[in-house]
Parts: sequence; structure tokens; C-alpha cells
Amino acid sequence: MVYVKTEKQIQAMRECGKILRDTLLKAQEFIKPGVTTKEIDKFCHRYIVSRGGKPSCLGYMGYPAATCISVNEVVVHGIPDDTVIEDGDIVSVDIVVFYKGVHTDAARTFCVGNVSPEKRKLVKVTEESFFEGIKHIKAGSRVGDIGSVVQKYAESFGFGVVRDLQGHGVGCEIHEDPGIPNFGKAGTGEFLKEGMTIAVEPMITMGTFEVSVAEDGWTVFTDDGQPSAHYENTLLITKDGVEILTL
Repeated sequence: MVYVKTEKQIQAMRECGKILRDTLLKAQEFIKPGVTTKEIDKFCHRYIVSRGGKPSCLGYMGYPAATCISVNEVVVHGIPDDTVIEDGDIVSVDIVVFYKGVHTDAARTFCVGNVSPEKRKLVKVTEESFFEGIKHIKAGSRVGDIGSVVQKYAESFGFGVVRDLQGHGVGCEIHEDPGIPNFGKAGTGEFLKEGMTIAVEPMITMGTFEVSVAEDGWTVFTDDGQPSAHYENTLLITKDGVEILTL
């Protein structure tokens, strides 16, 4: 279902988005070689609660942690465990926060220590593809207008664009309609309306776009073992453009 948000819900999402933004900034400071993904998860969980929020992912469809932490070839939904972060890793942290009855969703990929130029470029292009994709959207744009730009931008650098996962509406629920693919054709898909809130989240790989799901039912990894990066924000669709709620 597509939810057009009320002004009260939008204001709550702005506040929720600030908690999420700050959590990711704190996570960036915390992540370093030697810490485990479980320790990162606990750190983020404590910070979210200290700000009056709740981690939406904990218990969602049985998910066992507050955050998703994905290292190197893991695309998304990495379950925090005893994996130790090493110098040269890229670490994606994906968080959904619940506050005052609404959810916001965002992700960042962080470079840890002496990361190779190739990995740094991947992380940079993934972030840039997000901003390119949303540059011209507003009420009346279509979902395909986002994905077509993300795809063209990322592929112009020789990177892969994951097809099996996509962005989505967010706010009243963690996942709402419409789906927001990171590939496709401009002028196609659902129309975006003023007051809609969506999560746009390019997932870009250094090699093939093909991915698989691990036996745990959550962890998604690249089929060729090449690194992947993830960048996401929650957006409010406005009459003239977008407002980024988690930045």
C-alpha cells in the first residue's frame, strides 16, 4: 500500500531521520580494525535507544539484530556476529529507526583504514549514483526515472547494479509500496506523489550484478565474490523536488 503522509507524520519522520543520521555518524567514528560486527550492532542499538528511538529491524520477520552490517562482498542484510573488521575492509551499515510511530531507513558504506583505490571508487560512485538518481525527481516523476539514472551512472564506471533488491516506500511501515528499482527505463513505473516518503538505495558491485542468499536466509552476497557498496536515504517527495530526511 502507498501511504501519503500527513504533516504530523512528516514532522515525526524528520525527527526520526535525525536520530538515524546521527547514529550512522557515530557508527563511522566507532568502526575501526579490530572491532566485530556484533560490537558495532550493540553500539548502534544503545545509541538509538539513548535518543528515544527503537531499532525497527530487531525481530522484523525474525531478524536477530538491530542493524544489518555487510562487509566487502556482502551486499546487504549481513547479520552481526564475531566477524572482526580488518584494515582495508569496506563496511556497509543499514539501519531502520522507529520513533513517534514512524520509520526511517538509511545506509552508508564506510572505508576502514587502508582501503584500495578500486574499493574507494566503488564506494564513491555508489553514493554519487544516489544523488544523480534523485537530482530531478519531484511530485509527478515516475519510479523508473530514478532507477534509469542510477543504472546509467554506475554502469558508466563499469560497475554492476544489483537487480534482485530494491528501494521502497517507508514510514508507516518498514516496507511500503512502491518498489524503487535501481535500474530500468525513465518514464515507467508508478507516479510519485507529494507527501510520499521513499527509501532510495543503490547497491552497486565491482563485478557482476548477480547475487545469492546465504543459508541463514538473510545475508546477500555477490556471486563472483567482488566487493559491493550500499548508500541509502529516506526521502520526502515534494511539489518541487525532494527533502532528504536522513542526511
